Amino acid sequence: MDITRFGHAALLVESGPHRVLIDPGTFSRDEAFDLTDLDAIVVTHQHPDHVDPARIERLLGANPSARLLAEPQTVAALDGLGVWQAMAADVTVELGPSMTLTGVGFQHAVIHPDMPRIGNVGVLVEAAGTRLLHPGDSYATVPRDIDVLAVPLSAPWAKVSETVDFVRAVAPRTVFPIHDCTVSELAYPIYWGRVAEMGGAEQALLLGQDGTASV
Repeated sequence: MDITRFGHAALLVESGPHRVLIDPGTFSRDEAFDLTDLDAIVVTHQHPDHVDPARIERLLGANPSARLLAEPQTVAALDGLGVWQAMAADVTVELGPSMTLTGVGFQHAVIHPDMPRIGNVGVLVEAAGTRLLHPGDSYATVPRDIDVLAVPLSAPWAKVSETVDFVRAVAPRTVFPIHDCTVSELAYPIYWGRVAEMGGAEQALLLGQDGTASV
């Protein structure tokens, strides 16, 4: 499995003939919206840093045969921008004999009790014997037997102790950061350093905004 970051929460996951793009949002690099030959585009929730309505049409036009999968409320929010299929928790979509996508979780993490919560369905990508979890914006659901965790590093809803505890609970072999455009370069080691040192993963990979890794 090869994973390429395109900024913030956007990941391109490739295995064999399959290519899946997750969460192409407003903080994503422009190159994410020029990708082609995608089998699926997955959106975990409707916040613009996870799906950019201004650029998504360009991506859809370049990938007319891609399956469009999104959290149910997000399907309604993207009405008129392609034909999206609702991806709910525990629903598995087969892209072929060598890759499956499974919905994980239900709701976005609490930002503030006064703010209504929206839906959030992360995605578990399984291919070539490797299980990758992209949780979207939530630490609430902890699937078993995760090999690789893309962990949200910083957000209005998160704090370092919760991030570390989530990594420990998931117990992946490999962890790398996503959702980190809210962290300044100067402060980055404070956040990632604690997760890398205390999370307990065998391998902590610091993928930059355009990093690539084989796992």
